[in-house]
Amino acid sequence: MHALSELMQLPHAPASDVKKLGWRGMMRTLQREGAVVVTNHDTPEAVILSTEAYTALQRSAQQGAAKTEAKLDALRQRFDARLSALQADDAAERLRAVLGGPATLGGKLKVAPRGG
Repeated sequence: MHALSELMQLPHAPASDVKKLGWRGMMRTLQREGAVVVTNHDTPEAVILSTEAYTALQRSAQQGAAKTEAKLDALRQRFDARLSALQADDAAERLRAVLGGPATLGGKLKVAPRGG
């Protein structure tokens, strides 16, 4: 819904204006307004942007994708490191030693956080 509300804030032009004003007229509107939503029977169908605005959007999307990929890669590395510890030859023995030994808290009381 957020994207639709932002779309509704842009200047609108009915598709008939493209025919009536011609492409040059639409480009004048674009230069004046920065972006134009073309509607058909009051329904948004397209957004006309300058090449600079489109390039900026593409760059922003690529940067966002790169940041997301970097975060996912870091998460994959952490997961792989933990998984490799479980796949080590001595993993079963280490797990049995931890589970088979007495639970020691070192004299400290451990309480789970509320809601957790």
